[in-house]
Amino acid sequence: MEGLAGMSGGAFGGYTSSNVASRRVVPSDAQREGKQMVKIVYLVLESQYQASMTSAVKMINKSNKEICVEAVGYLIEEIRDPNVCIELGNDLDNSNVFLCSLIFVQELAEKLVQIVGPRRDKLDACLCFPSMPEVMKLNKLGTFDLTQISGGPMGSFAAQVKDLRSKSLAKGKPTSGGAFQDSLLRLVRTLPKVLKTFVLALQHWLGGTPENLEAMVLRVAGGYVPSVRAGAIDLERIMEPAVLPDSGIWHPLAPVIFDNIQEYNEWYENVHCTMAGIPKDAPTVGLIMQKSHIATKDDGHYVGIVQELERRGAKVACVYTGGLDFSAPMTEYLADSYGEGRVDSVVNLTGFSLVGGPASQDAVKSKEVLMKFNRPYMVSIPLCFQSFTEWQNSSLGLHPVQVALQVSLPEIDGAIEPLIFSGRDGTSGRTIPMQDRIAAVATRALNWARLRKKENADKKICIALFQFPPDKGNVGTAAYLDVFGSIFSVMQELKSKGYTIDNMPEDVEGLQKAILEDSEASYSMSDLNVEYRMSVDQYESLCPYSHDLRENWGAPPGTLNTDGKDMLIYGKRFGNIFLGVQPTFGYEGDPMRLLFAKSASPHHGFAAFYTYLEYVFQADAMLHFGTHGSLEFMPGKQVGMSGNCYPDRLISVLPNLYYYAANNPSEATIAKRRSYASTISYLTPPADNAGLYKGLKELSELIKSYQGLRENEQRGGMIVNSIIATARVCNLDKDIEDLPGEEDDQQKVTMEARDMVVGQIYRRLMEIESRALPMGLHRIGVPPTAEESIATLVNIAQLDRPDNESGPIRSMPRIIAESVGRDIEELYQSSDKGVLADVELLRSIVLASRAAVRSMVVESTNSEGRVESVNPVMRDMFSFFGGGSPWKKALEENGFPDADEEKLRPLFRYLEGCLGEIVRNNEVPSLMRALEGQFIEPGPGGDPIRNPDVLPTGKNMHALDPQSIPTKAASDVAFVVVGENPESIAFTLWGTDNIKTYGESLAQVLALIGCRPVPDSLGRVNKVELISLEELGRPRIDVVCNCSGVFRDLFINQMNLLDRAVKMAAEADEPLEMNYAATRVFSNASGSYSANVGIAIENGAQIDEEQLQEQLAT
Repeated sequence: MEGLAGMSGGAFGGYTSSNVASRRVVPSDAQREGKQMVKIVYLVLESQYQASMTSAVKMINKSNKEICVEAVGYLIEEIRDPNVCIELGNDLDNSNVFLCSLIFVQELAEKLVQIVGPRRDKLDACLCFPSMPEVMKLNKLGTFDLTQISGGPMGSFAAQVKDLRSKSLAKGKPTSGGAFQDSLLRLVRTLPKVLKTFVLALQHWLGGTPENLEAMVLRVAGGYVPSVRAGAIDLERIMEPAVLPDSGIWHPLAPVIFDNIQEYNEWYENVHCTMAGIPKDAPTVGLIMQKSHIATKDDGHYVGIVQELERRGAKVACVYTGGLDFSAPMTEYLADSYGEGRVDSVVNLTGFSLVGGPASQDAVKSKEVLMKFNRPYMVSIPLCFQSFTEWQNSSLGLHPVQVALQVSLPEIDGAIEPLIFSGRDGTSGRTIPMQDRIAAVATRALNWARLRKKENADKKICIALFQFPPDKGNVGTAAYLDVFGSIFSVMQELKSKGYTIDNMPEDVEGLQKAILEDSEASYSMSDLNVEYRMSVDQYESLCPYSHDLRENWGAPPGTLNTDGKDMLIYGKRFGNIFLGVQPTFGYEGDPMRLLFAKSASPHHGFAAFYTYLEYVFQADAMLHFGTHGSLEFMPGKQVGMSGNCYPDRLISVLPNLYYYAANNPSEATIAKRRSYASTISYLTPPADNAGLYKGLKELSELIKSYQGLRENEQRGGMIVNSIIATARVCNLDKDIEDLPGEEDDQQKVTMEARDMVVGQIYRRLMEIESRALPMGLHRIGVPPTAEESIATLVNIAQLDRPDNESGPIRSMPRIIAESVGRDIEELYQSSDKGVLADVELLRSIVLASRAAVRSMVVESTNSEGRVESVNPVMRDMFSFFGGGSPWKKALEENGFPDADEEKLRPLFRYLEGCLGEIVRNNEVPSLMRALEGQFIEPGPGGDPIRNPDVLPTGKNMHALDPQSIPTKAASDVAFVVVGENPESIAFTLWGTDNIKTYGESLAQVLALIGCRPVPDSLGRVNKVELISLEELGRPRIDVVCNCSGVFRDLFINQMNLLDRAVKMAAEADEPLEMNYAATRVFSNASGSYSANVGIAIENGAQIDEEQLQEQLAT
């Protein structure tokens, strides 16, 4: 399609460099002599096949007397580079065979088809193993088109394979791991030659060893490359596929692949653990692996992590599969008959989502399996699209495609701690174990496992609270949260669960005073209780990176969190619970350092705090309390931390739990990825109408008086004069265009003109009155009051929900408006224009909506004003005997007797469900489960009004699939919002905003420049297309786009998409008067989350404008 482009503006967006030469094997002149040359080109997702293919080709060239082989390999990500596409095309032009596997990125699949498609007929064989449908259609052997056999012999074969697979998984199956493969090979022998060759080639490929790939090459060359002399290769003597079982239990020192957990445990417990000295009662860590790495012997990273876990005294159970549903071996081998885990923690070493791998995710099934399994679930990441050196040298970290496939999607499953544990050698393609990262993964997995084994009375927990800005009375603050009240609730629950808590204060005030020596003071650092004094010698002996901090902070102890001699750890210990105050970032009082210290680092006091937790207090787990601290924003790679990144250094190996506001998934995701936090969402207080005060209230009373006297020519005009005067006193003339002056006597104009003036003022007054303000602070563990629930439900009821799973739901305002013969959209528009009658009608609808919701909630409200339970069954009985539902009666009492009960019923069923989720107390129980080494239920973060699936809180919060935005709905809204615009406009893209709206603001930027997102067949947005000027009907707008650091990190793919879209628009060959677009997309530097201009202004008396400009620009 003309104007269609992918997500990367350049060669791999600055990540993966092409190294095709390292995968090219060419026979020597001596090996060519007297032999027929066969050339093979292969293209794969990952590089583990490179070593096996290289060895296979070299074996053929060394020993075969009839043919020699040239082979060249490509990685799928490399074809983003136009130069590599040309090189691939050139190789295919003189090739005999093309092979590819696991091509599931739509954009790259289409690009591959564009390259291979025109050359397919000239190829002797084109073998495409599991990939996108358009790639699979390239399959052919000789003149036989494999795509023409669906429903014929191949369809029958597929059914028979499925039947074999089902039998192999049945109870009482044979213990020899190759049972399924043996049956499959017997079935293959009955197929026609062409199908037999294809299936055997696939089996050889899955076998993965050099011997298997050698046999595959010989089988295809001998049967389907015409230039190879007939009979030159004895096809009957070629080895049949030697493959591992499709799934099984593996151990690098085991004599066999096991296919049941009982036999594995017998060998492991009685033979291996005895020899290795692993205790019988040691925690067990389950490991999920890819068959292809084991089959190709590219398993060094797997061996490394097994050895590291066992060295640290853990037992392991390693399972693998050759498919893309990794839940199958997990459930088959690591779970009991009820689906609960037999292990204490589990690590998915494939890096992919549990169900679907790189193809497509089934998050619903993944969540179902993991909830039953109920163990901490980590997903660790092998580098696929970067070499180790490329990742090491990158300030950005992980490749954007890997962020989408192996970080974002597993997070939706409920995965935690995305640590990289292996790299890729840029020359050989083999996996490189990263020992320091493997040690981190192993220790963290073991620490989660120990939470299951350890008695609560022996567990040590640190609760960290925050203070920002410092010395301004802000100790123990967090977004929308009553911090000390919430901590008190948590400590009460911990005590009831058997945790050792000494001298616990009797109330919240006592807890606060324990931390703040003088609770009436300004809460400066000197007012905080000092729990521990760490000498400089102790600090330097325990903190492995203390010397690195000297560049920015000099020698310890420095000037922060110190008395000039020792490092001070602020907080209070209550037995095994330490309530600590996280130090501030350190730059707040020194804006000049913000300007010039580009290699920023935490200060010594910050490092000493986390050093104390790990080595002195020896915490078993960490709980960061509320949104948010500064650990996760410390310098380092954006995603895919190294051991030198400060978030990784600081949190070290502590399991990190983090209470985070449910409406802020973007920054919560930063905490998950950069500080390995397992987030637990907490409810933000509902927003209610701000109401009116002083002059605005007086203005409202005047408008009500006018409504009763509007037809009185004398009195009506006088009241309007008073309304205008009062509106100007309240500064509403700044918001209302063409508001008449006080000198304009309204007694001299028509009643219609007066109505329009009053309507405009009334509309603005309603906007002010209905502005949403938070209703206080939330206390964790305490459900909202009935009044707070009503405020939330009223807002939920305002939205139409056409995509609701149980059927479309009309909004309350729409149902009420329809009952008086009005369309709500038309009513909104006329109200915006200031039509007095419609402004009043809309206000009546708002009040009636609140009354209807109140009638539902009040029936479930207890004597304390809180909702304990919702009983719709009793309410339905009441409706039957009482002549109508409570909400129907409430609407009648508020002037809307004709509201349709049939339309109201699905809305209130939906609201009842939402009410139950609002008041469900899941925040503290989720924490208790996590501290006992259980799985935290995942769920989306965001606005509970737009997306009630955010409820109940207490979930391990995730963002959304970054490849899913902007959605079509967001794009449709964007084109409505954009409308008429100037030549240039500035735009800021925020992470949370785009999560809540599914990419509306991103879609607005694309709409302004005249581009639209293009989803693939799986709904993933990887491309954009330019909208023609004829269709657009206006010029392209110049958008100066500033992307927040959080947006940059969460939506790496969309950053590339935006970059490409802007370049397409700016470079389009169009009349200048119809195209103002320019390439102006900005963000903070990698690893930075703010230009810190605000802090510099707040704290720097001597900083001038030029320095501020430099601060912003750099």
